[in-house]
Amino acid sequence: MKITRITGHLMQAGGPAHTGWSATGKSALASGRNWFFVNIETDTGHIGTGEGSGWPRVVSAAVEDLGRLLIGESAGDIERLHQKMRVALMGHGQTGVVGMGAVAALDMALWDLQAQALGVSVSCLLGGTTRNKVPYYVHAADVETAKAAVARGIGAIKVGGTQRIVERAHEIRAAVGDDIDLMVDLHGPPWLTASDAIAIGRALEPLHLLFLEEAVAPDDLSGWKRVRDKVALPLAGGERFATLNEFRPYLENGLWDVVQPDTGRFGGLTQMKKLAAMAEACSVMVAPHSGSLGPVAEFAAVHLLGAIPNGLILERLEPDWPGRPQAIVGALQTHEGHIQVPQGPGLEVALQHAFIAEHPSQRNLAIATGGWNPGTETETVLTQMKRARASQFRTESLKSHE
Repeated sequence: MKITRITGHLMQAGGPAHTGWSATGKSALASGRNWFFVNIETDTGHIGTGEGSGWPRVVSAAVEDLGRLLIGESAGDIERLHQKMRVALMGHGQTGVVGMGAVAALDMALWDLQAQALGVSVSCLLGGTTRNKVPYYVHAADVETAKAAVARGIGAIKVGGTQRIVERAHEIRAAVGDDIDLMVDLHGPPWLTASDAIAIGRALEPLHLLFLEEAVAPDDLSGWKRVRDKVALPLAGGERFATLNEFRPYLENGLWDVVQPDTGRFGGLTQMKKLAAMAEACSVMVAPHSGSLGPVAEFAAVHLLGAIPNGLILERLEPDWPGRPQAIVGALQTHEGHIQVPQGPGLEVALQHAFIAEHPSQRNLAIATGGWNPGTETETVLTQMKRARASQFRTESLKSHE
């Protein structure tokens, strides 16, 4: 099965109906996202499908370059081709989620091709099924959206944003009860100091979270060590990482209980499988990031979680942009907070090229609005200390829950 052609498909997708930021401001991605898909064609007539994210408009250019290396190669040599692409990127430095997002898209399509050729599902090719359905969580910015999710049978909810996070998390826990898994995402901005993250974490300890996500910036290793030492909650992170080596110090130092690689950024299923094994050796769970991904990468994440032993839960935007299901052929089956692992050949998803072509890329930057500290949004600085600091830790509602 030789690779004969590789084509990229970039599209402008609409924003999700609701995210954890909805109560406290949104990034530009909340009103519009780019999705980038790739097709790999072969001389046998099989077509593999993949998705690359991180910065999709730039990833599309990277795939155009990398794709030329794969023409004429055997599509079944997945590990060798993964290594070939990594070597090709070396001359460009540490290319992060752009380079590894491109590798992810192509690698995902190769797994899809190989599974199709063998007539098995990708989860089967990854080692077989450990579970036939995968639990997922949704975002809630307030009590109303949390209660609506629970009414739909969702058993896990994440609260995010930067304003009133402690108070809103306590309100939502009181509304949904202790049988619902609750997570809090602090988003790891550079201006969230370890001291403040510790204060927030301690205030959240009574909620018995499934995990506290991105407590400080992802490159603040010393900050993570301080949070680990002072906060009695499971910690999670890694959605912005691109390589195994970036995760290594966090696993070696026991800083995370949950790793959150992004299926479309983190080098494809080849590298995802390796990270899952590294995490398993450290008694760490895997909960893939999926906040900005399109539908193809979500299929890949479900197959991965269906196969690995330490899969915890999958992030899902629900409800999402109404055009999401129209971008693909195929659909994931959901029921009461779980996604059925597809059992057909390959990923069991294909592209609706006509619909994708009707939505050309226009923009793709995630500049936040409404999420900055009060009065500082126009400064647009990467690192800032909190001002009017006490107001960030409102606790009026906490007394009623004691």
